[in-house]
Amino acid sequence: MADTLTLPRPRTAAGEVALHGVSRSFRAGGREVQALRDVSLTVAAGEFLAIVGPSGCGKSTLLRLIAGLDRPDAGHITLDGAALAGPGLDRGIVFQDHRLLPWLSVERNIALALRSLPGPEAEKTARVAELIALVGLRGFEAALPHQLSGGMSQRAAIARALCMEPKALLFDEPTSALDPELEQEVIRVIKALADEGRTMIIVTHDMRMAADVSDHVVFLHQGRIEEEGSPDMLFGAPRSERLRQFLRAGGE
Repeated sequence: MADTLTLPRPRTAAGEVALHGVSRSFRAGGREVQALRDVSLTVAAGEFLAIVGPSGCGKSTLLRLIAGLDRPDAGHITLDGAALAGPGLDRGIVFQDHRLLPWLSVERNIALALRSLPGPEAEKTARVAELIALVGLRGFEAALPHQLSGGMSQRAAIARALCMEPKALLFDEPTSALDPELEQEVIRVIKALADEGRTMIIVTHDMRMAADVSDHVVFLHQGRIEEEGSPDMLFGAPRSERLRQFLRAGGE
């Protein structure tokens, strides 16, 4: 990595995310698919939630609903008690593919949302520099996305998601497309953010990361919460046979 990891100033904002009886269905292949079924869940402020489960169980749908990129058919979602009606600067999201704009430098990708707001340019520049240091990309400010490794690109995407100091930070399989060495670069940054006490929600197939980093794990099966609790409970002493089968299969 180009720089040692430094943390930004401590956060004081809340960030409780709550789902209340959330359901979502859609049509696929000419049939109705029930992606989520009456899901109720609370992520406490400062908690790191990992959502695990087999492919097609509704993990990414759940994350998209929290991000405001989709809307539930039933139920509602709140952030610090306020209903969420769409995307907002109070949530940041990092996707499996970094989605950096290829014609903009690392610095300009990170600063994109910030530059559109009023305020002193010096403060914006300082904020971007702080985030670049946070994710270990100092020295790559002027680099274009194609000049970065996959791990560096994901770290830049994390910095971009943090730029507006969201109350909740969301990750959708952020390491699944990376080689193991590059994956560790991204996990290192995620762990540092978790240690800082941010509200974070990750969808992942990486059971080791979910066990090592998260405070709270939810196992989804066919759109329902099959089991939830601490990593020690779910991975050390799973109660449901479905979860035991899932873990024996290596999280697939």
